[in-house]
Amino acid sequence: MPEIKIILQPISRKEVEVIASERFGDMVKGVVDIEKKIMALGGELHADEETILLEQGSKQENLWGINLYPGVHDDSWLEFDSMINIRPKQGNRSRGIEDILIQHQIRDIVYMLIQ
Repeated sequence: MPEIKIILQPISRKEVEVIASERFGDMVKGVVDIEKKIMALGGELHADEETILLEQGSKQENLWGINLYPGVHDDSWLEFDSMINIRPKQGNRSRGIEDILIQHQIRDIVYMLIQ
């Protein structure tokens, strides 16, 4: 079974393609910690990655689920869609990320960590 990888330092898009191929083929699930500016990649469920980050000290309110399609070479390679994003207490009532500021933070972190 593929392991979940915690991304603390930049990795290449090719490395993300390898992670994707280990589980879903063309897509990899990820969870981004917008406070620590790190992410977890490679879980079967976003909740699996979320659990790993929580165990390492992340706070629930800072964790957001995404999907990455490393073979896509435009902005649609990053998708804001996860069950863990449904958080009525934080004003997010859908699987998507409704707050544009949070979307921008996530994009910045993803582009910082995947080069």
